[in-house]
Amino acid sequence: MQKATFGGGCFWCTEAVFQTLKGVNQVTSGYMGGSLKHPTYMEICNGDTGHAEVVSMEFDETVISYTELLLIFFKTHNPTTLNRQGNDIGTQYRSVIFYANENQKMEAEKMIDQLTAEKVFDKPIVTQVVPVSEFYEAEDYHQNYFNDNHSKPYCAFVIQPKFNKFATDFKGKIKPEYLT
Repeated sequence: MQKATFGGGCFWCTEAVFQTLKGVNQVTSGYMGGSLKHPTYMEICNGDTGHAEVVSMEFDETVISYTELLLIFFKTHNPTTLNRQGNDIGTQYRSVIFYANENQKMEAEKMIDQLTAEKVFDKPIVTQVVPVSEFYEAEDYHQNYFNDNHSKPYCAFVIQPKFNKFATDFKGKIKPEYLT
């Protein structure tokens, strides 16, 4: 198993995408990149701790590659807005890739260069590529959030449309149980 850690805004949205992928065995929402030890959601919400909302995932690279995960990461959030995803504003919502080794760093930088050269986005990509640091698991109520809270307004109006677009674009990568 390999690990990947991405921050693409609200971790509820990011988790909803990555936990459905074939080859991704576990997705955990949490916090990374800040200075405070064992932060809580309420502490990181003000943006002063330096943490980003992230998902840490374990994946089987014989089923899905890190490069494929990177592409899905970039296609399912806006990597051109600094410290913001939609109405979520603050450094905790920044676009960030926490690399676990030099190969992941090189692949992330290569993906950014490729997307930039292909002019996939109208604005420059501002995604940070930084080494992993201490990961702090988010509180239990943040885990599996979308699946457990479909009827909540944020899930219905923000996550579901994002997931629907993702499911259309990457249908062949999604576990069958999520396509019903």
